[in-house]
Amino acid sequence: MIVFFSGLPGVGKTRLANELAPLIKAVVLSTDKIRKDLISSPTYTEEEKELIYDVMLILAKYLHNAAGTNCILDATFNTKESRRKAREKLASGSPEQIYVVECTCPEDIVLSRLKARKRDYSDADIDVYRKMKHEYEPVEEKERHIVADTSRDPKTNAEKIKARIFGEKQKK
Repeated sequence: MIVFFSGLPGVGKTRLANELAPLIKAVVLSTDKIRKDLISSPTYTEEEKELIYDVMLILAKYLHNAAGTNCILDATFNTKESRRKAREKLASGSPEQIYVVECTCPEDIVLSRLKARKRDYSDADIDVYRKMKHEYEPVEEKERHIVADTSRDPKTNAEKIKARIFGEKQKK
């Protein structure tokens, strides 16, 4: 299975992805980490963003299709188009193997997290959050779409996501 994590910077996608990964035996592929590993001084242009997403999707497709590895894609996927393109690029796999976890969080908590953020792989700050907030398009797909309020305990959220994913897989 492939699980997209979607949401604005600072909502807690990475923390929740890392909690969920061992529960569903998945690897986490992060655009922030891939970008830092490949580009020493990122510029965050559209071309660079497209390259990073393409690398992540190629890795996910290979790991999933060739090795049967479950993957969590930790990225913003902030527009309908970005999610559509990602699904299209992963299309050779089964669409019923793709889930979207949309991470939401009250803004005051997000701003507090971004202020407290220490040097990690993400360069997103409050200005980036505010810019992306205006561009963000909520997930409209109903099937295999899970909303997680990341102001809640990540372990509890991860358990609920796992139950939802495996509950849906058993129905098929």
